[in-house]
Order: sequence, then C-alpha cells, then structure tokens
Amino acid sequence: MTTIEFNTQLLNIENHLQQFAYSLTNNEDDAKDLVQDTLLKAITNQEKYENDTNLKAWTFTIMKNTFINNYRRKMKSNTLIDTTDDLYFINTSSDNPVEIAESKQAAKEIVKAIKKLEPEQRKPFEMHVAGFKYKEIADHMEISIGTVKSRIFFTRKKLMSQLHEYNN
Repeated sequence: MTTIEFNTQLLNIENHLQQFAYSLTNNEDDAKDLVQDTLLKAITNQEKYENDTNLKAWTFTIMKNTFINNYRRKMKSNTLIDTTDDLYFINTSSDNPVEIAESKQAAKEIVKAIKKLEPEQRKPFEMHVAGFKYKEIADHMEISIGTVKSRIFFTRKKLMSQLHEYNN
C-alpha cells in the first residue's frame, strides 16, 4: 500500500476514531488530542502495518494503548514520593476536620446498611469487598459463581439505592 493510499484510508476512518476517542475520554478536547496522537503514531509506524489487514482495528488498538499509557503516566505524575528522612509529608495531615467527620459518619451509615442485609446477600458482598475472588467466594459458600456474581450485583444495586445521597 502506498503512503497516499494509507493516508487516505486513515482520513476515511477519522470520524470513527473521534467517536472512539470521545468514548474513552468523555471530553471533546482530550478526544481531539487523542485522535491526533493516534494518527501521528499510525503515520510514523506505517511500515509496521501489514497490508490486507484491518486498518481500523489497527488504529483503534493504537488509540486504546495510547489512552492507557497516557492515563498511567498521569496517575504516576500524581503520586507523591516522600523523600524526607522522617516521612514528614506522608505523616502530615492536610485534611479538613469537617470532611473527616462527614466521611466517618458516611462510613458508619454504609456499614449499618450492610449489616441490615440478609446473610446470603451480605456474606458474598463482604467477602468481595475484602478482596476475595468470585471463585473463592463460591467455593467457601458452596454455591455457583453465577449466584455469587448476581448476589454481589444486586446487593451493590440495593445499597446504592439506599445510600443514594453518598453517590458521586
């Protein structure tokens, strides 16, 4: 495939790329930036594209990987590394006392709502929150994985409706 054909095909799928980028970012400007980054990478790596393969899928993969890498880079740059000898920054609280009190009250109400659940709903939910895998919960409770998943799903849904004032 010639460079002109390649570029023409890229331009033909640009609208699809824009829609996919927006679905990833939920922001129009970020989506446009992601499309530009993707097109640039596709053009600079044209020699890696194999003829007679799906160009749209290839560019969507580039976009998805670019989005993930940008996200990881962003999260890493937001990480605070405390290099002081006594870990002063980590041990210093900058939280507002009112926010702490509200968070503690919210946590108490959430725990109270969880304790009101029926045991067959509460147990798998608590185990899931504690980090157990669906298979581990199913084995422990001697029920199917599908039952575990549905109980956790419906418990989460029920709690969200009961505690709607804490939803973001």
